[in-house]
Amino acid sequence: MVQVLLADDEAMVRAGVRAILARDPGIEVVAEAADGHEALDAVRRLRPAVALLDIQMPRLDGITAAARIHLELPGTAVIMLTTFGEDEFIDRALREGASGFLLKADDPRELLAGVHAVAAGGAYLSPKVAARVVAGLRGGRTTGAVPARHAVAGLTEREKDVLALLGIGLSNAEIAARLRLVEGTVKAHVSAILGKLGVRNRVEAAIAAHEAGVAEEARRTGP
Repeated sequence: MVQVLLADDEAMVRAGVRAILARDPGIEVVAEAADGHEALDAVRRLRPAVALLDIQMPRLDGITAAARIHLELPGTAVIMLTTFGEDEFIDRALREGASGFLLKADDPRELLAGVHAVAAGGAYLSPKVAARVVAGLRGGRTTGAVPARHAVAGLTEREKDVLALLGIGLSNAEIAARLRLVEGTVKAHVSAILGKLGVRNRVEAAIAAHEAGVAEEARRTGP
């Protein structure tokens, strides 16, 4: 059971999101919060697997709360769930340690998929957000001076396979099962991928996978 904290300053929004999450028997909302301070206190107390945070909340905004959760309680993955898809919000949230970014206008299935993905140790950007991030990173900013396609071309074939599945939000365990590898081997591949691409974390690697086109191929081919 994936335990989730839901934080939004609008009660009607919280009710709607809770209703969506209730569709999945594998997800349980264990607490709600109306501002960032309440969210942080609840995470400290309950240690949920996932914290769903709105960006604009009173007293403490969602991105600042995400940064504190990432620093103090790294066992709780953070997804930003917001109306605002501006690049500055997306970039800041990912820099501050968010593992996922979803828009309230997204398909509800994206919310369920995102919760499961980050709870399993993966990263998740909804297609709309991923498209914006990729567009903003054209020219190779994801991987320093080297465009993503060129950097990905330098990976081994197995590393490309791992990157593609990482790019669609799969955890190490899920990648291992899909590729019939030992999980420790997948971890080693992920570490090598981060180093070769010059990225800091799985989210940036996932963005590179989208930019290079390998994530979309993985989505099309499926299991």
